[in-house]
Amino acid sequence: MKTLAQLREFFSRDRYATETTGIEILEAGDGYAKVGLKVRDGHMNAGDRVMGAVYYTMADFAFAVASNPDAGDAPITFTLSSQINFLTAAKGRYLTAEAKAVRKGRKTSFYAAEIRDELGTLIATVSSNGYRMDN
Repeated sequence: MKTLAQLREFFSRDRYATETTGIEILEAGDGYAKVGLKVRDGHMNAGDRVMGAVYYTMADFAFAVASNPDAGDAPITFTLSSQINFLTAAKGRYLTAEAKAVRKGRKTSFYAAEIRDELGTLIATVSSNGYRMDN
């Protein structure tokens, strides 16, 4: 497994998640990742709430990090399908998404992610199926 610094370096190439959205990797392990985001004005929708796509991007990025602990040295796992459930609006200005492996097979996997604000409020859940692609 790569170190946290190595994973941050590799996943910095995911420019949409890291540069455009501003997500940072907080923790990572085999089958686990936690990412964070400071909410900016550019993340807000017309209703003055965090845009749903921000929550999804956070969960998808956490899934990518969790499912690729050897990123760069092994085939990459990509998302096959995902489902998001929006539960409530964030009240805090810092969000985290935590992804955990439910099942990791040789080629396919299933992960569950939770998005919370700094108040601990569960904002959304995401389930993702992944597929490990050979190079």
